[in-house]
Amino acid sequence: MDATFWAAVAFVLFLVLALYLGGGRAAVAGLDARSKRISDELEEAKRFRAEAEALLKEYQAKRAAAEKEAADIVASAKEEAERVAAEAHQRMSEFVARRTASAEAKIAQAEAQATAEVRAAAIDAALKASETVLKDAVKGETGGAIFASSLADLRSKLN
Repeated sequence: MDATFWAAVAFVLFLVLALYLGGGRAAVAGLDARSKRISDELEEAKRFRAEAEALLKEYQAKRAAAEKEAADIVASAKEEAERVAAEAHQRMSEFVARRTASAEAKIAQAEAQATAEVRAAAIDAALKASETVLKDAVKGETGGAIFASSLADLRSKLN
């Protein structure tokens, strides 16, 4: 019987004594507690995973809504820009049309005024020529009276 034998016997006696005095229950209780703790941690991990998935879905929905809102804003801004551009083009066209009409009216007025001035100058020249011819052709008081009445008639008819 050597030392190894007595060490094995002592170990077996220790185990029997530990089991008899409740050491087994303590070991089982410790293992049960550890098993429960691991089970609780797994349940907590499952709960956290479910919460994370719910948050992910919520944020994905919010992101999709934000993207749609941004697209709507861009589309609205584009429509507004097109409307403003069309309105500006229309106002510019109206402005050009008004300026053209105004310029044409001024040109027509200037033409009418020039025509009237030329006509008045032609009438004055014709009257002076008539006066000269008639003075030379008709002499005396009768000629002067005829000339004055003719001149008055002519001026009233031409003007």
